[in-house]
Amino acid sequence: MTWGTLFLLVGIVSLSSCRKDPEEAEVISTPTDYDKVLTDALMDASNGEGLEFFMMPASNDLAGIPQDPLNPLSNAKVQLGKLLFHETGLARSPKLEDEGLQTYSCSSCHHAWAGFQANMQQGIGEGGLGFGIAGEGRIPNPMYPLDSIDVQPLRTPSAMNQAYQKVMLWNGQFGATGPNQGTEALWDPATPVWNNQFGLEGLETQAVAGLTVHRMNMNEEVCQDFSLYEDLFDVSFPGWPQETRYTARTAGMAIAAYERTLLSNEAPFQLWLQGDAGAMTNSEKRGAALFFGKAECSSCHTGPALNTMTFYALGMNDMEGPGTYGGAGSENVANKGRGSFTQDPADDYKFKTPQLYNLKDSPFYGHGGTFTSVREVIEYKNNATAENANVPGSQLADQFHPLGLTDSEIDDLVNFIENALYDDNLLRYVPTDLPSGNCFPNADPISQIDQGCIQ
Repeated sequence: MTWGTLFLLVGIVSLSSCRKDPEEAEVISTPTDYDKVLTDALMDASNGEGLEFFMMPASNDLAGIPQDPLNPLSNAKVQLGKLLFHETGLARSPKLEDEGLQTYSCSSCHHAWAGFQANMQQGIGEGGLGFGIAGEGRIPNPMYPLDSIDVQPLRTPSAMNQAYQKVMLWNGQFGATGPNQGTEALWDPATPVWNNQFGLEGLETQAVAGLTVHRMNMNEEVCQDFSLYEDLFDVSFPGWPQETRYTARTAGMAIAAYERTLLSNEAPFQLWLQGDAGAMTNSEKRGAALFFGKAECSSCHTGPALNTMTFYALGMNDMEGPGTYGGAGSENVANKGRGSFTQDPADDYKFKTPQLYNLKDSPFYGHGGTFTSVREVIEYKNNATAENANVPGSQLADQFHPLGLTDSEIDDLVNFIENALYDDNLLRYVPTDLPSGNCFPNADPISQIDQGCIQ
């Protein structure tokens, strides 16, 4: 069905929609105007490519999902990665064996209950206790010195929609392709960035490096303990020699394959793009038209994941102060953003453009996690007054300028980002159980109680 046909039928569709707008009369009387304005805005924002430019494939449409040519997707590999991503049984080399052994996983900081984020300003892997309802209850384990708990000095990025990124982390240091072509001299063998040598894209490189950085082991011993893994590795990597088939490298590639399928393709905006005119309310449609028009959001946030491989300085505050650990603070070199990797002063304080789906699942925004609502971020960008005194004005992005949005326009823009870009069915990406039988995403004693693994 074409959008022209939908414009004629939209009144009927709207009447049957379950997502009613407070302006119900407006939904019935003039929805075609909102759909047409938004369609025109998307056409302009995509340089004439149209709605398809912003559409995500189905998560089981492996051929339609962007993938690393060196790591082709398969159903078996995705299933293996799904288990490994959540597998607390890989945590076999913790800093404190009695406290940390098999208690954390990749999903400790990237779990479905928080939109594959941490639901904390600073996610905690090893050295954490508890989970709460959606990850908000995790705290440092008092048995760990505060400088030993596994945290990062920047906000934990979402693992969702990463198939649309060539390089990973806020500074984009992981990945041998895209923006990182020509950076080979920066791949220090003494750092995790050395994993770029494999020539993989960012998602694969980060997953391979992350297993070592976070002291998670993948080897034949693990396969012997949990035999299903050996079978899945054999099917997923049939051409690999026996001695290299069960390793952090292949495990990371499987985890990345799974992460590529973590698509928020059931969000109302995605449904609208596919032809369901009633999937979004009028307010959300107005907000979307602003996003792709007057608010200039799509100058940086575009494509299916509403992200880009670009780096900008917006003068946001760094992560520091009470409740932050592990060297977080304005003096940490990580706060130089892209410059912390490239060593080019022109890149200082510039951070990678993030994806924008399911933001309200974990209300901490910016590289420092210092904003606590989508509205705060929009108001900050609308006013365009930098708050971080360490960021020279000369580094601020040209896109960082007053937007002139009214309060009602901000209301609509918030509504679009919070609700139309919200996929409420992320638990479809979570396994029912693990080969180890362990609790997940965490398996420390308090998390097991919080997550209902033990009564």
